[in-house]
Formats: sequence, structure tokens, C-alpha cells
Amino acid sequence: MTAAPKPEILAAFEAAKGFMPVDEGLALYAAAVEAGRLGLPLLEVGTYCGRSTILLADAARAAGVTALTVDHHRGSEEQQPGWDYHDPETVDPEVGLMDTLPTFRRTLHRAGLEEHVVALVGRSPQVAKIWNAPLGLVFVDGGHTDEHATADYEGWAPHLAPGGLLLVHDVFPDPADEFTGQAPYRVYLRALASGAFTEVSVTGSLRVLRRTGAGI
Repeated sequence: MTAAPKPEILAAFEAAKGFMPVDEGLALYAAAVEAGRLGLPLLEVGTYCGRSTILLADAARAAGVTALTVDHHRGSEEQQPGWDYHDPETVDPEVGLMDTLPTFRRTLHRAGLEEHVVALVGRSPQVAKIWNAPLGLVFVDGGHTDEHATADYEGWAPHLAPGGLLLVHDVFPDPADEFTGQAPYRVYLRALASGAFTEVSVTGSLRVLRRTGAGI
């Protein structure tokens, strides 16, 4: 039977600011519960306001592990002013830049999950360079340029333990369906072509792969 979040956790997820649809959220949660059995931290790249973090954190709580989330909280390309995914409420009026960190913290507080999450505030490649511990899950959901998506994959996938799960979000094989570019799709194809990962499931634009070999 596939693991599912309690109604109050799902309600907190649906109420949080963000873009992940419910079906993909449920697939993320099920993957996080499975990965949690490895007894290792669960990490996401790309936090925004914490919508998906709620699900990771609840799965981490159940497994007795920690959810880690990496983001500079200044917003990715498509969230900047003038773009379709910009939310003026996330702009810090004092500095004139996006700052999703306060909203993220409120999201976790409302869901009662603050103590189960370690927020790593910084740029993904910088944080990855100093990270040196195995992970049970890596969820790539950061910037959607080739530069950023590739850096997230190359920075974090090497830390994924054998049997761990690699999740890639916003995978759109058809260019007509994508909304910010096909960089996540190319990362997904690279992971499969590496021979190090085997596909587990497809839900909407979310791909779940298991580490079954070495390398990236």
C-alpha cells in the first residue's frame, strides 16, 4: 500500500504557497517515506515557500531522520518581476529583492514541522561543495536553466546512497508542455543514460529514480 500523508499534512501542503499539484505531492511523499527507511537525511534543492518541504518533513519525522532544504530564497528565473510566476508578496520592500525565507518559516511553523527541517540558505553549488555525507533522497527542483539544473544534479546526486531515490521535478518531454525550459528533462535523461539510476515512477512532471549503480 502506498504511503499517504495524514489529512492535516495534506491540507497544510494545499494551503501553502507554491506550484506542485496534489498528485505529484502524493508521489513525492510516498517516495520520501520509502527513502526514509534508509535512515539518512532527505534533501530538496529549491525550497521557495515550503510547499513540498511539508511533505518531506513529515516523512522525515516518521522515519526519525532530518529533511534538508537548499535555497538562496531570492527566487529562480521565472519568479522574478515581469515573469508569469512572480508573486509580489514575496518581495522584501526594504531591499527590493525576493525573499521567500520568511514565508517558508511561517509555512513550517503552521504545519508544526520546524524541528524536523534544517534549512540551508545559500546557492546550491556552494552548499554542495562543502557537503560530505550520504543522503537517502535528493529532490531536484531548483532553477530551470541548464546551468542551474545541471549544477544541482552534479552537486548533489553523488551523495545519494545506494538504493536512495533521485527525484526530478518539472520534467516535460514535449517542448509544447514545458513552462520554463527543458533543463530538468535533460537532467532526467542524463541520469537514466548514466546507468546509475533506474526509473521507479512517473507522476505528472515528477520522475522518481533509484540509485542502482555508481556514478552520475
